[in-house]
Amino acid sequence: MEDVIRNLGFLCLGSRLKRVGERLQADTQQIMDEVGVGIASGQYPLLAALDRLGPLSVGDLAEALGVSQPGVTRSLSQLALLDLVQIQSIPGDQRRKAASLSTKGERLIAQAKAEVWPRIENAVIDLCGGLGGSLLAQLAAIEDGLAERPLSRRGSDTSGKKP
Repeated sequence: MEDVIRNLGFLCLGSRLKRVGERLQADTQQIMDEVGVGIASGQYPLLAALDRLGPLSVGDLAEALGVSQPGVTRSLSQLALLDLVQIQSIPGDQRRKAASLSTKGERLIAQAKAEVWPRIENAVIDLCGGLGGSLLAQLAAIEDGLAERPLSRRGSDTSGKKP
C-alpha cells in the first residue's frame, strides 16, 4: 500500500511529524509501562518542567512547555488526583493557580531520571544516530527505524553510550 503522507513530501510535513510524534509517544509509553510507571508519557514533560523550574503558575507552565493552558490545567488535575503535584491558589489572585511537585512526584521524577529517561534517550539516540541527508530522508529513516525496531527494543544500555 502506498504511504500517501510520505509520498506527498513537504505538503504533508505536519501530518508526518505528528505521525512520528505519536509513534514516539506510544513507544515511550510502552517503556514506561514496562518499568511500571503509572502515568501517561505525555504528562512527563509537565513533571520535568516542575522539577527543572520549581513551582510555576499554570500560564508559566504552559509557556515553558509550549502547550495550551487548558491542556496544562487538565494534566495538572489528573496528576493531582495521583498525588504527584500540588496545586495552590496564588496569593492575592484566587483565580490563578500554581503547581509544584508533591513528595510522591519528586520520587517519581527520581525514578524516571534513573530508569526511564536514560532508556528513552538512548533509544532515540540509537534510532537517530545514523541519520544524514535531507529532512524528508531523515524522517523516512526515523519512521523506518521505528517500524523495524520500536524504542522499547532500543537503547537499553543507560551508560550514555550508543547501543
